[in-house]
Amino acid sequence: MKFVTSLAFTPTADLCAIARAADEARFGALAISDHVVHPRKIETPYPYTPDGSPRWQPFTEWPDPWVAIAAMAACTTRVRFFTSIYVLPMRNPFLVAKQIATAAAISGDRVALGIGAGWMEEEFALMQQPFRRRGKRMDEMIEVMRKLWAGGWVEHHGEFYDFDQLEMSPSPGASIPIYVGGVSKRAMRRAATQADGWISDLHSTDELAGIIASLREERADSPRAQDPFEIFASVDDAFDVDGYRKLRDLGVTHLQTMPWFFYGGGDDVQSKCDGIRRFAEDVIQKLD
Repeated sequence: MKFVTSLAFTPTADLCAIARAADEARFGALAISDHVVHPRKIETPYPYTPDGSPRWQPFTEWPDPWVAIAAMAACTTRVRFFTSIYVLPMRNPFLVAKQIATAAAISGDRVALGIGAGWMEEEFALMQQPFRRRGKRMDEMIEVMRKLWAGGWVEHHGEFYDFDQLEMSPSPGASIPIYVGGVSKRAMRRAATQADGWISDLHSTDELAGIIASLREERADSPRAQDPFEIFASVDDAFDVDGYRKLRDLGVTHLQTMPWFFYGGGDDVQSKCDGIRRFAEDVIQKLD
């Protein structure tokens, strides 16, 4: 099992220092989250809290994920990067494919794409993308982007996107993994049947056990049954090596965490980097 440093709600100015610390501490990856704007009035309920309110306040920083990943890749050598998650259907698939292929070229193919259908209708309207049927459109976007990344002349004729032969360069030097986030039945089915892995919300170990079993069942009955499938989990009840071993035994391949929370340090960048190093000594080295 690899460990992932979550960069959600992290000030933009801290990203490169944290990335260097995670790289040196041999974390497996860094995960960066995504929103474009925060409307003052949001009527769409947030689906992951009991009262429908977001987990963050206005003026929380949301740097563009692919600009941030390119910057962090330039100051690291081995750690990987992915989005957790990127709201794919409120974007244009050509621009997204270009951004990610460029980040792959800059990083030496150390990037992956974690996606979700999104929840905030107001943000879709501002991005001039339809909220309705966003899941179906996202399914086709995955197909389009994989064609664009393959290199050479490609064409596509679908329900939402239609184009004759074209090519996009640079193309990635390796296949770009796509992970799907979400806890709805539709999202988990999409992950199991179309993607390379699933990204959780915050769950208990017992909840994850049931979810992973369901995902495996769906995967076994899909055309991608023989392909590797990764589980990116965030948990609220595992805090030591024994707890992480249990998660590994369940099939969790990547554990997302904010390591500095375990050490009671401040919110400054130095405390966060120190927490990353201490977590590597206390957990990662002992789990290997």
